[in-house]
Amino acid sequence: MSYTIESYKKDIERLVEEGDRLYYSMLFECKPDDMRKTYKTRKEFDDAKKSLPDFREEYQAWYSEAKIIVKYLLPDRLEDFSKYYEMPMSRKYINYENYCIEDFLQGLLVSLPDDFPHKGMSAAIPKFQQQLAIIKGLRKRFESSLYDIRLHLQAEMFDDELDAALYLLKNGFNRAAGAMAGVVLERHLKQVCINHDVKLPKKKHLTISDLNEALKQEDIIDTADWRRIQLLGDIRNKCDHDKNVEPIKSEVLELIDGIKKVTQTLF
Repeated sequence: MSYTIESYKKDIERLVEEGDRLYYSMLFECKPDDMRKTYKTRKEFDDAKKSLPDFREEYQAWYSEAKIIVKYLLPDRLEDFSKYYEMPMSRKYINYENYCIEDFLQGLLVSLPDDFPHKGMSAAIPKFQQQLAIIKGLRKRFESSLYDIRLHLQAEMFDDELDAALYLLKNGFNRAAGAMAGVVLERHLKQVCINHDVKLPKKKHLTISDLNEALKQEDIIDTADWRRIQLLGDIRNKCDHDKNVEPIKSEVLELIDGIKKVTQTLF
């Protein structure tokens, strides 16, 4: 788990570094005169320009990867991140306000007032600045919500295990599918207890019933939720412990669906 989180940190830093270089590449193309003034000699200017990536060649790969990370770690900004790139479906003409990065990649120009300092494709610069700002903002978001990200990653892992349980069920392994799904429920309930500092019985092996009861006693769940989880625990026990009664497919499917709901709604 920690390795996965560290990987996300490294990916964000890499995307920020690559994004900064793409930003300067865009500036060199759109505002060459302004950028020339920041260098003492023409050679320094030319060398700096050559060291930068080609925006049109490198941006798509950067955008695709950055979009996935925004979707995963900051989903409430995904629509904003995407609209800076994508051409609006309802657009009838191009102006400075609706010009997007997709237009820039196609070499489209935007008509601007005569007194506007930078004409043409420079209208894409603030759009990419906003995208890059969202990625840079992930640094702070990441550090301040590391706990939430751990839960997100844990939820993804649980989904994978439940998908595996569903696969077993579809292939006739009812008991094995129920046992695998039950492990997900047990681990999730333990994590919820940790999240809320719930006092647990001093037992070597805590059962789903123990964890469910502890959450109810602390008012983390209500009676209706307690009953639903208790029912899921009973089905799991039939799969994992009661060898005299064979669980039927519909029961195990109810178990998997119920656990999926618990992992998505109880934190």
